[in-house]
Amino acid sequence: MKTLREVKVGETVKVKKLHGEGAVKRRIMDMGITKGTDVFVRKVAPLGDPIEVTVRGYELSLRKADTEMIEVE
Repeated sequence: MKTLREVKVGETVKVKKLHGEGAVKRRIMDMGITKGTDVFVRKVAPLGDPIEVTVRGYELSLRKADTEMIEVE
C-alpha cells in the first residue's frame, strides 16, 4: 500500500482509497480528494509538513497525518 506521503515531488498519482474515520475522512473528501481523482504533488515544505498538491485544478496544502490516510496508485 502506497500513501500520498510517499509520493515524490513532480509525480501524479490516482487516489485508490481513503482511510480514516468520520470527520477526518469527510474533510478530506470535501476538499475534493475522492476515489479516482488525480493528485499532482507540487511541493513539500523543508521539514516535510505540509505537502502542497494540485487536485481538480486548484492548489491544496495537506498535513502529513492526512496524507498517510490517502492510498494511491
